Amino acid sequence: MSRFRTMAPRMADYARQVGLDPDRLPDHVAIIMDGNGRWAQQQGRRRADGHSRGANSARTTIEECCRLGISQLTLFCLSSENWKRPKDELDFLLSLLSQYLVSEREMLARENIRFQVIGRREGLGDQVLREIRANEELTRDNTGMGLCLAINYGARREILDACRRLAEQVASGGLPIEAIDESAMASALDTSGMPDPDLLIRTAGEMRVSNFLLWQISYSEIWVTPRRWPDFDIPTLHQAFRDYAGRERRFGGLASPETGP
Repeated sequence: MSRFRTMAPRMADYARQVGLDPDRLPDHVAIIMDGNGRWAQQQGRRRADGHSRGANSARTTIEECCRLGISQLTLFCLSSENWKRPKDELDFLLSLLSQYLVSEREMLARENIRFQVIGRREGLGDQVLREIRANEELTRDNTGMGLCLAINYGARREILDACRRLAEQVASGGLPIEAIDESAMASALDTSGMPDPDLLIRTAGEMRVSNFLLWQISYSEIWVTPRRWPDFDIPTLHQAFRDYAGRERRFGGLASPETGP
């Protein structure tokens, strides 16, 4: 069993009941939730309806990951590039996000979830920022699954910000330049303290990582489904975990003798 997970017996039992090996589950799952707008268009509905339906998929996924004892779940909610979208869609997304942060407080408390947000907070608006801070404070002492929402997030920008932080420490004399290594870099990122994702899930069949956690997913397993995010359900999540369990993670090393080259 991974060193990051301390799984309660009931979680391991549940995993076995649904056909999953509790010792082969990922610790940190990251998801690019894609296809809300295309789902709505296919259904002949407004793009806003796709985003609302996508919020339900997020709730279902969070609750199932809690039941399975996943240690960390990171959801890509709003990219720094998404500001190029029409203003009315962005206004709706921010309003929906604010409502979601409030409506999910009961779940955060019930499931003992630790909540945090990564990404720049400029431009999110006072209401969204107020609800983010409230959820962070509410869950500060929780000890269950970590839930991270990437909002107004872009990995290149995150890496640049981390470089600036390290440069400032060097300039002030607080950090010798020779001390800048991978560990120092990881500590300067927004995800400091989190394990790197074991599994990256992308919906809607897109074969790209879209500027998401570029440093952190260096050795993540990637799983892509053609299902659009509003149609992402528990059986699909389980299939991703089964496929992940069947892979051998070598981290640049050689395959074990049992599995071959």
